[in-house]
Amino acid sequence: MNLSIGPLVALIAGILILVMPRLLNYIVALYLIVIGVLGLVGAHNLSL
Repeated sequence: MNLSIGPLVALIAGILILVMPRLLNYIVALYLIVIGVLGLVGAHNLSL
C-alpha cells in the first residue's frame, strides 16, 4: 500500500478544521513554516 503523506495531512487538517475552526490559523502557519524550512534547507527533491 503506497500512501503519500500530503493527502493524509490534508485530510487530517480538514477534519480538525471542521471540528475546531480556530485551528485553521495554526494549521496554515505550521504548513507555511514547514514548506519554508524545506525550501531553505534544499529538500525540494523530497517528494511529499
